[in-house]
Amino acid sequence: MNKKLVIGILAHVDAGKTTLSESMLYQSGSIRKLGRVDKGDAFLDTYELERERGITIFSKQAQLSIDGLQITLLDTPGHVDFSAEMERTLQVLDYAILVISGADGVQGHTETLWKLLERYHIPVFLFINKMDQNGTDEAALMNELKKRLDENCVDFSQTDTDELNESIAMCSEALLEQYLESGEIEDTQIRNLIRKRNLFPCYFGSALKVTGVDEFMRGIMNYTEVATESEEAKFGAKVYKISRDDQGNRLTYIKVTSGCLKVKDLLSGRDRRKEKDWEEKINQIRIYSGAKFETVNQAERGMICAVTGLSQTYPGEGLGIERDSDIPILEPVLTYQIQLPEDCEVHSMLEKLRQLEEEEPLLHIIWNEKLGEIYAQIMGEVQMEVLKSLIWERFHVRIEFGKGNIVYKETIRQPVEGVGHFEPLRHYAEVHLLLEPAEAGTGLHFFSNCSQDTLDLNWQRLILTHLEENEHCGVLTGSAITDMHITLTTGKAHQKHTEGGDFRQATYRAVRQGLKKAESILLEPYYSYRLEVPADMVGRAMTDIQRMNGSFDTPLQDGESAILTGSAPVVTMRDYQTEVISYTKGRGRLSCTLEGYKPCHNQEEVVKEVGYDSERDLDNPTGSVFCAHGAGFVVKWDEVENYMHLQSTLESKETVDEEFVFPTAAARRASTYLEMTEEDQKELDAMVEASQRKREAARKSYAYRKDFSNEKIAVNGSTKSYSNKKKQKEYLLVDGYNIIFAWEELNELAQVNMDAARGCLQDVLCNYQGIKKCELILVFDAYKVEGFSGEIQKYHNIHVVYTKEAETADQYIEKVAHEIGRKYLVTVATSDGTEQVIIRGQGCHLLSAKELKEEVEFANKELRQYYSEDTSLERNYLFQYLDKDTARQMEEVRLGINISEQKRKK
Repeated sequence: MNKKLVIGILAHVDAGKTTLSESMLYQSGSIRKLGRVDKGDAFLDTYELERERGITIFSKQAQLSIDGLQITLLDTPGHVDFSAEMERTLQVLDYAILVISGADGVQGHTETLWKLLERYHIPVFLFINKMDQNGTDEAALMNELKKRLDENCVDFSQTDTDELNESIAMCSEALLEQYLESGEIEDTQIRNLIRKRNLFPCYFGSALKVTGVDEFMRGIMNYTEVATESEEAKFGAKVYKISRDDQGNRLTYIKVTSGCLKVKDLLSGRDRRKEKDWEEKINQIRIYSGAKFETVNQAERGMICAVTGLSQTYPGEGLGIERDSDIPILEPVLTYQIQLPEDCEVHSMLEKLRQLEEEEPLLHIIWNEKLGEIYAQIMGEVQMEVLKSLIWERFHVRIEFGKGNIVYKETIRQPVEGVGHFEPLRHYAEVHLLLEPAEAGTGLHFFSNCSQDTLDLNWQRLILTHLEENEHCGVLTGSAITDMHITLTTGKAHQKHTEGGDFRQATYRAVRQGLKKAESILLEPYYSYRLEVPADMVGRAMTDIQRMNGSFDTPLQDGESAILTGSAPVVTMRDYQTEVISYTKGRGRLSCTLEGYKPCHNQEEVVKEVGYDSERDLDNPTGSVFCAHGAGFVVKWDEVENYMHLQSTLESKETVDEEFVFPTAAARRASTYLEMTEEDQKELDAMVEASQRKREAARKSYAYRKDFSNEKIAVNGSTKSYSNKKKQKEYLLVDGYNIIFAWEELNELAQVNMDAARGCLQDVLCNYQGIKKCELILVFDAYKVEGFSGEIQKYHNIHVVYTKEAETADQYIEKVAHEIGRKYLVTVATSDGTEQVIIRGQGCHLLSAKELKEEVEFANKELRQYYSEDTSLERNYLFQYLDKDTARQMEEVRLGINISEQKRKK
């Protein structure tokens, strides 16, 4: 089986990347004639625009073979404006070739590419091109590579084997020790270092004159390796590009990462816009090489192919077992209005532009319905000119672009809870989200910390899907939000009326309501720059940077030049290149790369200029919809918490209401339990058991019935005293059959005799009530008994309720909880998830079946402990439990003293 590799070629613009691809194809015999970029006949420049401009705009592939090694070569765009296309290609690479111009050295964009390769963990071979030009210095270039890229860059062009081996050994301490002992390094060790990115081979040559290319290709042949997989591996693939052929067929470019793909196979995924799952059939599998392709019946692991028949895919999507890619680092920072001709119908043009957005997702086509305008996000002027030509070529429409505006983003300063409620008639959903600021540059991350007893897992997954699918806009300027952790903390559904779209509305509104409550921060893009100017002009440069609200490090002296590095806002620095060339008379050089987003230097000015009103943004409402008297009504964002059906999860974690008194220790544990994960609960249970063992060993005396009004409860590390609070009457409502089927011993008994199980539970709860002295109501379902009107019995010291026809125990408990939940301290014992959500909304406390069992066992244990300690004397005296007078009389009788005779003597 031949070894298959996917290798991408990356470079700064004009470094000779496409020329190197041409030379490699020619030397391998894949093409018969060398083409040239400047002559417009390069094999991989397949588009007319690329031939005209002499730059690579779209990534292309070519097939070549070297001594049994099958290589799919991906030529990527080198210009900064098309970096997004290049970054998407990185997701499917096994190795990368980084081409550097020997005449220009390491450029700013080269360092950006290096960081991207590091982020995607791609092994790299370096080819330093154009070494035939005058003034190129191999030693100086190697020093620059080690200094600005990585110290483990090693010159593999050198002829001295010992010196080469010594340089390689220096890249690994373990290898260095072995080399000092044996004096040899094996090829497998070199391959391993390269694969782990601990070694970066460097080759020098000239791609145009095909010098050093053969040696470079032998190095790739000798020092690359392919991971193996089992024959039974499941299919997986990564989509990295969408395009259309000359006939308009939609092509999905993928790399098969595991298993194999055959024609007519069914693939599935999810449509992000329509929020529906799709399943489509593969019609064709094409293997492209340049502009030509051949069709095959199947594609195996490691192959790059284009497939037809898929209409819902998007770049970065994972197919089969492959997961979706992370959000790309490089993104546009400028947005432009697309100005259409007067005779062009805007809506039909919008649909056509959506096709381009499929191919280039970062165009981010935006439709402003109010103004009837279309906007696009663009990396720079070169991409703008290319888009004009592309739209004319494909759609025969001549467009222009308006003035470019900065793409701002928003984040928050402190954690906040957002609540969204959507309840028009016959609809229902409520969502509580915790919005927290995250580290700069990390984007949005979504989590769930909601108990499945509170909200079913399928609803939780749907909420997370809605969070991920939408670009949520902020409330300052309507810009997209970023750098936040959004966690689902609780939610509520209705068993009958909730639909999937209800949670979408509630989720979106929860995000917006949280943003309105929070202190928002406007973010703007910053450049990381490297400015090289004559030493006598460094003062002017530093003054300019300060004027642009930028920062800089200590200037470095490099001969007659000074080098400034730092960061500055894109809005102030984007036109500075022209100014540098002017005042340095062409001797200055500025290179800028996008550093990321930082707080805006003039937030108030920008917010005022944009004039965004979040309250009037009907597409992104901040309020919620509630229902009363059979009709829905809108509640403003700042009043939502007065109407919401669930308690605030953020407040319950941070503060405790002074009027709130837990009825029992079990209720306190249950209240905490509902907000914990499984791991947290296990840890807490272990701590409780350890604490109980310690108390039992140290206890000398104990009075089980103590005055609760003097109890102190520790919550979140702080102690709160309730000594002045009025004690309220306590109620415990128990869902009988739910408890019977949840307790193992009762469940086993119920399989034999249900009446016996009911009686056993009643006896257990009678004992428990005798200890706790609460009003205990045990409820059993009798709703299936025809004509039964319901019955309430007094069984010893508890009340036993049998519900009437068509009324479940859940409904009865909900009704009672609604009537007394706000007046008394009510605890409901059940493990029914839906019932728990509703009960909690009535202000009651919850006790799961497991918690109730633990509480019963704990109470019985404490009672036994009390009596065993109170009677643990060496002897059990008869008079111990008599009052003093009676005990004295009985003692005189025991001693034989005649009481009547004593009275006569007196």
